[in-house]
Amino acid sequence: MSGMEIERKFLVKDSSYKQQAHASSHIRQGYICSGHGHTVRVRMRDEEAFLTIKGPSLDGGLSRYEFEKAITPDEAHSLFQLCEPGIIDKTRWLVSCGKHTFEVDEFHGDNQGLVMAEVELSAPDERYDKPDFIGQEVTGDRRYYNSHLRAHPYSEWGGK
Repeated sequence: MSGMEIERKFLVKDSSYKQQAHASSHIRQGYICSGHGHTVRVRMRDEEAFLTIKGPSLDGGLSRYEFEKAITPDEAHSLFQLCEPGIIDKTRWLVSCGKHTFEVDEFHGDNQGLVMAEVELSAPDERYDKPDFIGQEVTGDRRYYNSHLRAHPYSEWGGK
């Protein structure tokens, strides 16, 4: 897959997403490089593996170019050796709401306690329904980028 990724990101108010979810998966991801808005990421999602390259955020963090390619789990395990320090570990829950699916990420490890949801859109101004568990919007707030959480985990934020 490649093209423009358009998404909105939110904090999650409560755990009701777990009862509403129709699927979940375990994700581990590391960053081969992350800087100046560009990232090269390796991800294991359950038994599947992916290499993803993302460009800098546009529109206040609402959109960015993304290229993603499936790779073998063995390739992913080898590429993890090249990653910068800090691995993102999370459970992703999928929740349907109207025409959209919200991806709710429940973080583990150094980011324990952080739960965020995102919804992908086909246009920046596309309308969407919000589930009740959706809280404050954090689209464009770099603190909530996974590449930032890798280096500056939620557990170190203090006042949050």
